[in-house]
Amino acid sequence: MIRLCLCLLISLLSLAANAQPREISADDARIEHEGLITGVLNAENARDVFFVDGLRGEVIRFELDIVDGDLDPILAVFDNVGQLALFRDDSAAATGIHHDLTMQRTARYFVVVGRFGYSLGTTSGSYELRMTRKGVLSERGSTLRYGDSVIGTISDTNAEVYYTFQAEQGDILTISMVRSSGTLDPYLRVVDSERFVIAENDDQPGAETRNARIDALIIQETGAYIVMATRYDDSSGSFVLSVEEADNSGSGTSPQAPLPIHFGDTRTASLSPLRFERFYAFDASENDLITISMDRGDSGDLDSFLYLTDSEFTPLAEDDDSGEGQNAKIIDFRIPADARYYIIATRFDGNVGVTSGEYRLSLELLDDPFAVVPPGVVSLNYGTSVTGLINDDNQADTYAFYGRRGEIVSISMTRVDGNLDALLELLNSAQEVVTRNDDRAGNDQNALIDNFALPATGAYYIRARRYAGTDGDPDTYGSYVLVLAERPG
Repeated sequence: MIRLCLCLLISLLSLAANAQPREISADDARIEHEGLITGVLNAENARDVFFVDGLRGEVIRFELDIVDGDLDPILAVFDNVGQLALFRDDSAAATGIHHDLTMQRTARYFVVVGRFGYSLGTTSGSYELRMTRKGVLSERGSTLRYGDSVIGTISDTNAEVYYTFQAEQGDILTISMVRSSGTLDPYLRVVDSERFVIAENDDQPGAETRNARIDALIIQETGAYIVMATRYDDSSGSFVLSVEEADNSGSGTSPQAPLPIHFGDTRTASLSPLRFERFYAFDASENDLITISMDRGDSGDLDSFLYLTDSEFTPLAEDDDSGEGQNAKIIDFRIPADARYYIIATRFDGNVGVTSGEYRLSLELLDDPFAVVPPGVVSLNYGTSVTGLINDDNQADTYAFYGRRGEIVSISMTRVDGNLDALLELLNSAQEVVTRNDDRAGNDQNALIDNFALPATGAYYIRARRYAGTDGDPDTYGSYVLVLAERPG
């Protein structure tokens, strides 16, 4: 009997290394921890190979049952270095194989379902393979999944128990340690892969208990983390430790955990009735000119909507349909200051909207329109005002702003004191005058360029000066307020 098992094992290892199973893609061949795999074994296909990603301390139940035929099944499980973790043949009276396997380490495991004798065998038939995750051992060093709870004990001889878990950037977690017996005063620490403490707690905030709880822990980097369950002072007893994922967990699903995006990046994602917005963050410098596009994907009926906000999530720009069709696009937005900015990718009507589906989000940095602006020239945004002084020593001030073709602008220059006879000139990027004004209606010596449609996209200059003609005093002086405004088209 020992020789027979050894021969079967050698045969199995040889087949795993050299034989070709039926054509199954790597994605299709993956077994989830909860699910059912069906297949047929016969002379043309003597075995099937699948894989499952297991964690140290997990207990997985395999249930291999024969559906029809005279199939004599064999079940084997290998780890990713070829070590045999499980090998079972059905007993003489059985019609299947049921067995629990405890994963000894975190790795990818390969599950082989074959018939006795493999290519030399004579049985055939269909089968069902079911996997069930029964839980995780409470042993020190076990790896937890979100939703797991384990029971442990803290004592003088075992003052600290640690567990590991894998987390993705943007995950939002709650980790709790609740006393179940003894005098234990629980204490929790979470450390990263470099052993730096990223969170800790002694007594749950706001609760009249000594239980420890870490709420809303945001994972900053994808990787392995360690939960250290210990005690405060010399208390001892048993505990229940759990790791739970928040409903809004996941990178980009909340303002607290935005997904990073860089200039030139394109991100793909989807919106649904339960998740109607996603958040992205990027760093930009003053006067950066950017365009943000949100295009509907190949599936769904999404009517995209975009917000650009500052670091306090105050909206700076928004758009519904500036792109083609129902696509959103914030075009040529000039960044006001060096800072972090946020993009909210959502749908028309937000949480009460009805559309959903895939989208592509792109962030583009455009050529700097102010690269040709002389040093010292003050740049303006729409809706801003500045003050200045015109006299014999300073006969003109020059300002720059960025405008797009077709935008309607108004520029006013109003005297504050003195006898200043204001004159405004608007120049294009080549510093050629495109329009000017001396006295607004009423001949009050204030200047106004009103409702002017910009002829092209690019940098413009405003020259604020005094009248220098022959019909009046060319030597007026005084302070002024200049206002640049965009008007509705």
